Amino acid sequence: MTDEIEQLRQDIRRHDYLYYVAATPEISDRQYDQLLGRLQELERLHPERVTPDSPTQRVGDAPVSHLESVTHRIPMLSIENTYLASELLDFGQKAEKSLGGPAEWVVELKIDGVAVSIIYENGQLARGVTRGNGSVGDDITHNLRTLVDVPLKLLGEKIPPLVEVRGEVFMTNAALDRLNERQAADGLPAYANPRNVTAGSIRLLDPRECATRELRFFGHGVGYCEGLMVSNHRDFLHQVQSWGLPITPHVRFFSSIADTVAYCEAGDDAWTDLDFEVDGLVIKLNQFSQREQLGARSKSPRWVAAYKWEKYESVTQLEAIEVQIGKTGAITPVAHLTPIALAGTTVSRASLHNAEEIQRKDIRVGDWVVVEKAGKIIPRVVRVEKQKRTGELAEFAFPTHCPNCQTLLVKDTEGVYIRCPNFQCPAQVKERIRFFASRPAMDIEGLGDKLVDQLVSLGCVKSYGDLYRLTAEQLESLERMGKKSSDKLLAAIEASKSRGLERLLCAMSIRHVGTTVAKLLAKHFGSLDRLATASIEEIASINEIGEVIAATVYEYFQSSIGRATVDDLQSLGLDFRATQPAVGALSQRLAGKSFVVTGTLSRYSRDQIHDLIEQHGGKKSGSVSAKTSYLVAGEDAGSKLEKAQKLGIPVLTEDDFEKLIQS
Repeated sequence: MTDEIEQLRQDIRRHDYLYYVAATPEISDRQYDQLLGRLQELERLHPERVTPDSPTQRVGDAPVSHLESVTHRIPMLSIENTYLASELLDFGQKAEKSLGGPAEWVVELKIDGVAVSIIYENGQLARGVTRGNGSVGDDITHNLRTLVDVPLKLLGEKIPPLVEVRGEVFMTNAALDRLNERQAADGLPAYANPRNVTAGSIRLLDPRECATRELRFFGHGVGYCEGLMVSNHRDFLHQVQSWGLPITPHVRFFSSIADTVAYCEAGDDAWTDLDFEVDGLVIKLNQFSQREQLGARSKSPRWVAAYKWEKYESVTQLEAIEVQIGKTGAITPVAHLTPIALAGTTVSRASLHNAEEIQRKDIRVGDWVVVEKAGKIIPRVVRVEKQKRTGELAEFAFPTHCPNCQTLLVKDTEGVYIRCPNFQCPAQVKERIRFFASRPAMDIEGLGDKLVDQLVSLGCVKSYGDLYRLTAEQLESLERMGKKSSDKLLAAIEASKSRGLERLLCAMSIRHVGTTVAKLLAKHFGSLDRLATASIEEIASINEIGEVIAATVYEYFQSSIGRATVDDLQSLGLDFRATQPAVGALSQRLAGKSFVVTGTLSRYSRDQIHDLIEQHGGKKSGSVSAKTSYLVAGEDAGSKLEKAQKLGIPVLTEDDFEKLIQS
């Protein structure tokens, strides 16, 4: 019996990890409830076997009398905010200047919740504390124990004796919907937003009431630890996940502040599909040693900043839902709204993303909905005000066939999107040609949406190659196209042939290949011919490109459509070469070697020498460690040179470096 109790606890903890952290559940909710029910039954029969870390012990029986004050061992300082990309760039450049060169940066979502600290002693949940004033917070352990994704006992072995994980407690929009439905049923007013509910709920005296609020947690920071064996944020997040704690999703890493700021400015499509509130991004240094080097001001660290968005929110009515076909065949439902003013613009449409999003939020035509516009995020329907729903509203029936070509729709094998599989679907062709001509892609000036519609509808353009076969006679026969406009467009189309591999890869509408992935592929392979013949393993070996993207790219170039597209564009004279040399294209003399560059160089910029290192098979790093093979030092090398000398790492001048790559 004792063995069964402990086995049930281990199984339940494992399934909690698979569900809340790995997002790969193996059993149904009913099966999970049966496991928990069996454990409860055995613990009732054997009360002497009940332990504080048992999955049955999340909710206490009695309220606490008051919240005790707790002093943080390391203050939970605030973060400096900026609303301008130029200020964010200035922050990063000052940090890199103080560090003596480029650094690796982390970009995380800034969850609009309540900051907390969770402390584990010998793997057991010991205490949870609010941020408070930064120095002293409130003990909320009784409430944190009710959060289903906060393990009462960490998974794995060799866990440090003391670990403090800092993060955010929040409420999803779906949970707020359910809470407001209960409020309406009880004749009580609705809550305005998830953050206010979270702030009140986490400080409740009765944990049983807090448990009904469905609060969640994301970890994103390190506090006071003893015996922690990681030296950077990336490894810390991996460690936290392996212990069973969920981390902030969509974390990105960049090797320069310029790339970091570019990503923050451009935005990410993944942000539009979130079921929780985000009010910006957090940018922080990856290496803990560099954080220590920069230190902190009296109220905020010098190694982290928040890039905040002005958030605008309003309530309006959903008048209709239509579906649109994208360039990769994805069917996207779009909400038509009673027009409202948001952030200086009139909003009448908003993406609903996919069928599962509509089902999860239970969005129906006629509903009153909360619409948000923030930062680079396009207007989105955040949640339904279900307490305002009157009468019976029909559930939205997602189409089974493409509304444009009537092809039977299919759902991604491991995803949420439903697609039209007909590559020649006119709606898909139009979207692909529009994107091909857009500024991030081939930048064909004059080829606007209306002209694309005409060219595709008349059958003049069915593929990318058809654009380069257009004649003056064809163009001049179209509406509002005279000889001058025709000549100008043909010149723009011809000029686009020399855009280079990076732009071309982005333009080809290969799934998962946007500007960032296209840049990585172009830089690594150097030519389309090399990429088209690369294996999945070779593509996946590129930093920041995983197996999913690699498989998609490989499958495209091995498909009949991909091969035909490449052959056609090559025959038309498009430039298949990268605009900069491919990584590893010169030699492999530096293979397996790690380089740190510091100080002011006389013959190279920092980017140029980093490119040379990679082109000869080496790896660049932003910090000196025992794993560093060489330090390339210019004038005013500073602390990195001192550390390299202490560790006995070979120090190279520019002349030494050139001899190394030429030997």
